[in-house]
Amino acid sequence: MEIQISQVQNIPLVANALKVLLTGLSAFLLAFLLTPFWTHVLYKYKIGIKIKEKSVDGDQLTFVNRLHANKAGTPTMGGVIVWVSVLVLALLSHYLFPFIAEWTNTNFIARLDFFSRSQVWLPLFALTTAGVLGLFDDYMSVRDCGKNKGGGMRFAFRFWWLFVIAGAGAWWFFSKLGWDQIHIPAVGDFSIGLWYIPLFIFVILFAAISSNETDGLDGLDGGVLLIAFSSFSLIAFMQNRMDLAALCAAIAGALLAFLWFNIYPARFFMGDTGAIALGTTLGVVAMLTNSIVVLFIIVFIYSLESGSVVIQLISKRFFGRKVFLAAPLHHHFEAKGWAEPKIVMRAWIFTALTALSGLMIGILGMGKLY
Repeated sequence: MEIQISQVQNIPLVANALKVLLTGLSAFLLAFLLTPFWTHVLYKYKIGIKIKEKSVDGDQLTFVNRLHANKAGTPTMGGVIVWVSVLVLALLSHYLFPFIAEWTNTNFIARLDFFSRSQVWLPLFALTTAGVLGLFDDYMSVRDCGKNKGGGMRFAFRFWWLFVIAGAGAWWFFSKLGWDQIHIPAVGDFSIGLWYIPLFIFVILFAAISSNETDGLDGLDGGVLLIAFSSFSLIAFMQNRMDLAALCAAIAGALLAFLWFNIYPARFFMGDTGAIALGTTLGVVAMLTNSIVVLFIIVFIYSLESGSVVIQLISKRFFGRKVFLAAPLHHHFEAKGWAEPKIVMRAWIFTALTALSGLMIGILGMGKLY
């Protein structure tokens, strides 16, 4: 009798785990099926990258030009596959799955709906909004519509529309949801009042811009994001936020399909429509799970990549010399003679280790399950 009761009690847990896993698998399959169509569009209309001639501060990128010259013309905007697949799957789960469940008299299909207002609407809004804006940035870069020295929108313009998205999210969390606390693993929750708003904005900008900086080698940022969203899917699962866990699993599944075509040599690139959108969403998910500290541990590589850019710019501006052979950091290793696949693989291994550390600290440091 005790075994039977235990089995009955575990049914909801198994059902929730299946929901998350099947959502991730469905997103993978959907993204995989969409890829040939989107690839055809990109190649047909020649939506290919142009190797940048100048950096953000206007200096010639002779090293990057020489090293990546063979990548000119490779299609970009591949990130559309990820956020469109996730958006379509979320809408199907909400509007189509219940109809199928009623028609087939299968209640479990209805349970696969993860389009909930409290857990999914905000990150999904950030994903699609930043994705569409990033799409315009990519288009401007390909068609030379912008005046930015590095191609596409000016950095300042890109920064300010990201700031608006982050500010809107901060206002919603603080004013509408009443959130003003941060969680320090194994220590506790601390109310920070109005400081929650600038902290929220900083986290979103950090994740979005760092993701964009890291997206410089075939599969590099895609693999980092895959590990990060898989980690936050587990964190959300442990917090009993199954819809959010399913959303993160869907993004991870779509990223896995993207990586199938993006590993060296890449068939297409993610572009800002993927890198910025996914970075923005990762920041929102971290805020929703109250896991700011854990975010910085899991994607510690983002701190290294963006930090190298900041250090390089400051050193060149005030001391007239470079600290790194090239920035971001992955280009420094290229300049030292490392092969591109070696840099990417080692970055994935490094991120897997930091993600494992972040998961241990985040889950064991919860103190309670939300």
